[in-house]
Amino acid sequence: MKRCITNARYLGNNVDLFVNDTVIENMTPAGHHSPTSEHDVFDAQGMVLFPSFIDAHTHLREPGQEYKEDVASGLAAAAHGGFGAIMCMANTSPVNDCAPITRFILEAARTAFPHGPYVYPVGAATLGLKGEAMAPLSELADAGCVAFSNDGRSMENAELMRRIMEYASDLDRIVIDHCEDFSLAKGAHMNEGLTSGRIGIKGQPDIGEAMQVARDILLAEYLHLPVHIAHVSCKRAVDLIAWGKSRGVRVTAETCPHYLLLDDTALENYGTNAKVNPPLRTQEDIAALRQAVKDGTIDILVTDHAPHADHEKECPLDEAPNGLTGLDLAVSLTWSLVKEGILSEADMERLWSREPGRIFSLPVNMFAPGDPANFFLFDPDTSWLVSSENIHSKSCNTPFAGQTLYGQVKAHWIGGYRVV
Repeated sequence: MKRCITNARYLGNNVDLFVNDTVIENMTPAGHHSPTSEHDVFDAQGMVLFPSFIDAHTHLREPGQEYKEDVASGLAAAAHGGFGAIMCMANTSPVNDCAPITRFILEAARTAFPHGPYVYPVGAATLGLKGEAMAPLSELADAGCVAFSNDGRSMENAELMRRIMEYASDLDRIVIDHCEDFSLAKGAHMNEGLTSGRIGIKGQPDIGEAMQVARDILLAEYLHLPVHIAHVSCKRAVDLIAWGKSRGVRVTAETCPHYLLLDDTALENYGTNAKVNPPLRTQEDIAALRQAVKDGTIDILVTDHAPHADHEKECPLDEAPNGLTGLDLAVSLTWSLVKEGILSEADMERLWSREPGRIFSLPVNMFAPGDPANFFLFDPDTSWLVSSENIHSKSCNTPFAGQTLYGQVKAHWIGGYRVV
């Protein structure tokens, strides 16, 4: 089918987008070429045009924890959040450390959303995510895993981390590492600092994250291999990543919108929805992270979408699990940084689409002829209330619950097929 999206705004310019079946045909200045009778015309009425985003760090919970989320509900949240592709971590039950689990996840995705959004599983780096023995990486890669990670558990064993990086490289895959010194983080529930001292909660220092980041960078330099640092939360880690890149180390990194918007005072009333790992840090860390995503020291944004049921968060802070839901909110939260002047529309495209596609070798729409027709229209003037009634994830564990956000996805096409 031929399609034409008229009167859209792309990087500040008014454009018309022409689609031929599943691929981009052309993008022209608005009104430059008229659609023909063959085209199905959609008037964007000045809405912002973005390529479909890629979320390189999510948790879909299925199999085994479907009361929190399942593949279908996670993909519904992705579609309505502007994501055409998501990478899901291996901390399912059972863990995605073998081909049958990978194939199960992929089949569940194809059944629920045959036209996308698409799921790209991240296989377990170690059996059971225990950090003791390497998972069958070749089997996982053959089944469809695009990367490997021990997810939320730090790879304490440097020798094992080295071997996994080497083997992953032989398979043209990259290792994603959660950086945390467990001995410093054990028993902690938030950032160690003034707020944790004031409210009497054990905190973890940022040096625990930074120490593991330094270890990974040194390994990557020694081995001449890539490594990807998950959900960076602190200035010390940013400084180390910048140092590594200045030396030519093949290190890439991600952070999340919540680390750019919230500090550890979000927990001063013991709010469990703001309990994440790594924890929310300080205003100094926020400033460093904002600069890092702007200048490219941090390569991409991710949600670290970690849905939990209400009853799991309705408990004392020291008993609540880490994590927040993110797929429904990420575009609006990132847009708030555009409104502040911290990021631009081009930055959003780079951080959520072009760079994750490059790092993980996933299809990306650059709006060039022949690119996949994956794109969405975003209305920056729409306001909406964050509540369980207004999101598509099964869970609403977010510190932004009850707040009004600005900007919403109004239409989304993947492979030329409208999914929202």
